[in-house]
Amino acid sequence: MKKLLILIFCLLPTFSHAGEAKDMAADPVLEKRMIGLAENLRCLVCQNESLASSHAELAEDLRREVREQMAQGKNDQEIMDYLVARYGDFVLYKPPVKSYTVLLWFGPFALLLVGAGVLVFQLRKRRKTVQETVLTPEAQQRAASLLNEEDNK
Repeated sequence: MKKLLILIFCLLPTFSHAGEAKDMAADPVLEKRMIGLAENLRCLVCQNESLASSHAELAEDLRREVREQMAQGKNDQEIMDYLVARYGDFVLYKPPVKSYTVLLWFGPFALLLVGAGVLVFQLRKRRKTVQETVLTPEAQQRAASLLNEEDNK
């Protein structure tokens, strides 16, 4: 009896985690098309998730909107244009390069090149200021004797 109670208590969390079924289109082809399109769209709430993989309520609403537009006969580009017009380029997972986004696209590479240039400049400048010291014959003999002592240990 005790073992049965322990088993029931162990299985209780399993039964309590059942969630609601996700919305799906009646047509499996339409659903597959919607998922393919939603992979290229960004969840506006999650920001680092695609619309297809997000569990946010807004993402579910947007997926429903995409399904409705597909059912109306709109092609993928028309749907994407509608979403961009409504939410901006941010909704696209791969936003286009435009005149006002050039710095965002290429700024990190420019900073990397500037940093590498500064590093090379500083290393060359440092090489010129640090002079190599020449050892006197006595210093060379002392260094050799110290190295011989280390080898003998």
